[in-house]
This record gives sequence, C-alpha cells and structure tokens, in this order.
Amino acid sequence: MTAADAGGWQAEDEDPRGPVGKAFRLSAADSLSLGNAVCGFLAVCVLAYSAIQQLQGAPGSRFSPDPSYFATAIVLLLIGATCDLFDGLVARRFRASAMGAELDNLADVISFGFAPAFMVVIWGGFTNQMPFAAVVTAAAAVLVAGVVRLARFACVKTKSGDFMGLPIPMGAMTVISIVLLFQPSFWSLLAVLGVAWLMVSRVEYPKPKGQLAAVVLGWIMVNVAFLTFWVAWPEGGDLPIKIGATMQIALVAAIPLRMLFYKREQRKEYKRERIGN
Repeated sequence: MTAADAGGWQAEDEDPRGPVGKAFRLSAADSLSLGNAVCGFLAVCVLAYSAIQQLQGAPGSRFSPDPSYFATAIVLLLIGATCDLFDGLVARRFRASAMGAELDNLADVISFGFAPAFMVVIWGGFTNQMPFAAVVTAAAAVLVAGVVRLARFACVKTKSGDFMGLPIPMGAMTVISIVLLFQPSFWSLLAVLGVAWLMVSRVEYPKPKGQLAAVVLGWIMVNVAFLTFWVAWPEGGDLPIKIGATMQIALVAAIPLRMLFYKREQRKEYKRERIGN
C-alpha cells in the first residue's frame, strides 16, 4: 500500500465541501451572535462566582443567592437577547455568512438554554427547600427543551410564519421571572417545567416584526433599567422588578389562552356553517 493509498481515505473524508473561503468570514451579524454567546458565558460565570462566595463563607450558614449577582447575570442575558434580536435584522440588511444560522443557534443554547438552567440550580439547588434532584430535573428540562426547540426551528416552518412553540429567548426570560418572583417550591418548579413544555409545544407565538420588534426591544431596555435600579437601590427597586416579571409571565401565559379561545371560536363557526348548510 502506497502512502497515497494510505492517506486516500483521509483525504476523501476531510476534503472540505462548499464555499470554504466564505465560511471563515464572519459578518456583522455573526459578531452579534458571538456577543450573545459571550454574554451567556459571563452570566454563568457571575452566578458560579456568587455561589462559590456564598458556599465558602461562614460554615453552616444558610445559602441565599446574592440578588446583585442575579441582577448582573440577568442584565447580561438581556444584552444577549438584544444581540439575538438584532443579528437577524443585520443579516437581512447587510449580508449573512455561510455559518450564520449555526452560530445563532449555538449562541442561543448558551445564553437561553444553559444559563437559565444554571440559574435554576443556583436558585433552588443549595437552599434545602427542595430536593436537589428535583431542582436539577427542572433545570435539565429547560436546557433540553431549548435545544429541541432550536433544532425543530431549523427543520419545521409554520404556514403562518410564526414561531411554533415558545421562542427560547422568551422562555429563558420567563424562567428568570419565576426565579425572581418565587421561592423554590413544588409549584415554582412545576411552573419552570411548564415553560419547558411551552418551548416544545405546538402553540404558535407571533414573530417580532416591524413595530412588534420595536416593542420587544423597548421591553428589554425597560427591564435593563429596572434591574440597574434594583442593583443600585435594592429596597426601592424590588417593586418594578416584580411588576416586570409578573407581566412577562402573564404575556407568555396569555398567548396559549388566546389561541385556545380562538380555536374554540373556529370550531363553533365551523359547526354553525355545517348546520346552516
């Protein structure tokens, strides 16, 4: 066997396919996707540092997550959500690279899958209020649902053009809202599992386009302002945070209810038409 023959199978498998030169060129939209990933990574680092500081403190003291670290992590995730909102707009306005969609999905897994799942573990895993296994199960459900949601988004398109299932950034923000509003309990973990189910459900959520995209961006900026106020003045900033988190949960819950009533009205209209004919 010659050297050429010995390396032939490697050359055949490793031959690059497609526009290699273009694949290595990062566009402006890719930079936003990478910024999203970095924000998710930094959020996890902040949460881990907070937990390590708490656990290394006074031995035997009750673990309680530091709100300021939580707020910092959430601000980072909101900045990541802003990058995620704009990367598609920038890609359409200028140009997208050959790996833009893959970078976007990988960044979303870090910022809106792993980071909120890790936050659930920090929130409820070390407080002795709930079994650690139950908290980890709920956190893993958020991560798995997010990964499945992103994979399905790449493969399935709805006729209406809307999202099938709760978009992963909105799912992450809803999980964070639950963490901010409630103490770890059976019901709050059940709510986290409900958000995970919504992400992989068939419920359709509208895409943020035009004015709706501007409203979403404004909503993110308001939340960042509330969180910054909360860090600077925790006693006075608690109420705006609770109001914002409650509105986020109400928004996510209202859309499936609206779809349920809409489909019920459609069935009634269909029955009336059949009786009329």
